[in-house]
Amino acid sequence: LNRDVLKSETSSVKIPELDLVLEHGTLGGRFTTVEGLLIEIRDQLKINNPFLSGDSASNKMKEFLIELDGVISGERRPVTLILEDPAGNSYIQSISGEDSQLTVERYERSHAENEFLGLNDMNTDNY
Repeated sequence: LNRDVLKSETSSVKIPELDLVLEHGTLGGRFTTVEGLLIEIRDQLKINNPFLSGDSASNKMKEFLIELDGVISGERRPVTLILEDPAGNSYIQSISGEDSQLTVERYERSHAENEFLGLNDMNTDNY
């Protein structure tokens, strides 16, 4: 939880064990720790979520926040944090050179990701 994280504005965040998916642009860009990122996600869900109060109160959302708090406190392990950044501007810092808990995957951007980044209509001929 104390690893440094650089999450760019173009990065999505996923935690499969919690069925959490934050699309590109959510939370903006930030430099923090894994714990700090999880706390920011929790706080944004609590502050900006109409399903936590009044007639709209959802037990599922409350249960999700309890599970997320368990991850933050270290009581619930393990979880997988995935930063998927088509621009390649995000990272989770490795504690050492060889780190069995950290996987970096490089991939070809899809047409939709290139469109999101504004690359499909870019003319680079004769430059």
